[in-house]
Amino acid sequence: MVKVKVFDSSAAKASKRQVMEAPTTDAGAFYDVVDSRRSVRIYADEPVPEEVVRRAMDAALKAPNSSNLQVWEIHWVRSAEKKAELAKYCLGQPAATTAQELLVFVARPDLWRRNNNRMIAHLRSIPKTPEKAFQYFEKITKIVYNQGPFGVFRPFKWIWFTVRGWSKPTPREPISLAHMDVWAHKTTALACQTFMLAARAEGYDSCPMEGLDSKRVKQLLGLPRRAGITMAISMGKRAEGGIYNERFRFPQEDFIYEH
Repeated sequence: MVKVKVFDSSAAKASKRQVMEAPTTDAGAFYDVVDSRRSVRIYADEPVPEEVVRRAMDAALKAPNSSNLQVWEIHWVRSAEKKAELAKYCLGQPAATTAQELLVFVARPDLWRRNNNRMIAHLRSIPKTPEKAFQYFEKITKIVYNQGPFGVFRPFKWIWFTVRGWSKPTPREPISLAHMDVWAHKTTALACQTFMLAARAEGYDSCPMEGLDSKRVKQLLGLPRRAGITMAISMGKRAEGGIYNERFRFPQEDFIYEH
């Protein structure tokens, strides 16, 4: 298997690593946003300014993502007719029918190759781009993400990575089209969370919705077969009764493990 040069940490470990100055942040303000974000089921009749939605979408597109291939799309459904259809396809739930804005976050694993080529072109436009960056996008990503026509590479990849994994740490996925779907949804979910936090930071609320008819939503948006609906997100100002109950979480010790 090709050695992944960007994973070689020998030079980094050998060097003296000084703290690099980073932008000053307000931790308190961030946790206020996290703590005040709730899934709002009923919205007030108060519009959301267009610039607020656009800033939140811009923040979403800055979310971390796998290999910076950005295999996501945001479909902001603005026409009244399509919003009504989308709300119906979200099973008529009040989080959709009372929303001021409706957006659909779409995973696009089928766009990895297009975006990979864009990354290569971008790197070529930057003087002194490290050779290891070119190696990653010209060789490694094509090995990892290319599943072949109709996913025919799956059994061969499974055999190769399984045998290799007997003797050394080896990535086990994605080795199929189904794995590629999971890979793209994970990336898109990061954009979803960033969008919702940005909305709260702007003083607005949101609700993620997976309860929907994905087939009809894809048809409404004109999406291709390989596209996947990660979730719809509604946006607006919370109304009285829009938060159904106090936030409840199970004890941290049920989920956090230290090794």
